[in-house]
Amino acid sequence: MKINANTKIIGKNVILVPYRAEHVPKYHEWMQSEELQHLTASEPLTLEEEYSMQQSWLHDANSSMVGDTNLFLQEPEDSQSAEIEIMIAEEKARGKKYGWEATLLMLCYGCEVLGIKKFQAKIGLDNVKSISMFSKMGFNKVSESNIFQEVTMERIVDNGWKSWLLEQTQGSEQVKD
Repeated sequence: MKINANTKIIGKNVILVPYRAEHVPKYHEWMQSEELQHLTASEPLTLEEEYSMQQSWLHDANSSMVGDTNLFLQEPEDSQSAEIEIMIAEEKARGKKYGWEATLLMLCYGCEVLGIKKFQAKIGLDNVKSISMFSKMGFNKVSESNIFQEVTMERIVDNGWKSWLLEQTQGSEQVKD
C-alpha cells in the first residue's frame, strides 16, 4: 500500500487528499478544457480511461475540489528527486493563493516524509504565472526547450529552504483517514 493512501494534508485554505474514484468525474470534466490541456501538456481521455488512470495512480506507488497537485518520484535511478505539478482547474479558485499553498504543502510533504532532496517543475513557456510562482519559491531555471515549449525549473533542498518551507506551512497537519 502506498505511504500516502490514507493521508490528508490540511492547510489553512486547502486540503490535499489522494486522487480517489469519486474525484474522477470532476477531474474528467476539467480536462475537457482546451486551456487546461494546453497548460498541463495533456491529451483528453475518455471517462473510462480516466478511471483506469486513477486506478493506476492509486495502486502505483469532493465537492470543493479545485485542482490537482502531484509529486512524481524519479525511480529507480534517483529516488531522492521528484517532479512537482500543480493545476488549479476551477477558474473561480484561481488568484486566491490555493495553488501557492497546495504547492508548498506538497513540497513540505516531499521533504519531510519522502526525503526528497531535489524538486523539478516543467512549465509551459507561456505559463508566466506558474514560472513566477516557482521562482518566488526559490526554483531556478535550468533549461528551456523550444521543441516542447517548456521551461524546466529546479530546487535543491537545503536546510535554509527547508526551514522556509516549514515556516510557510506552519499550522498545517497530516492526518491519516
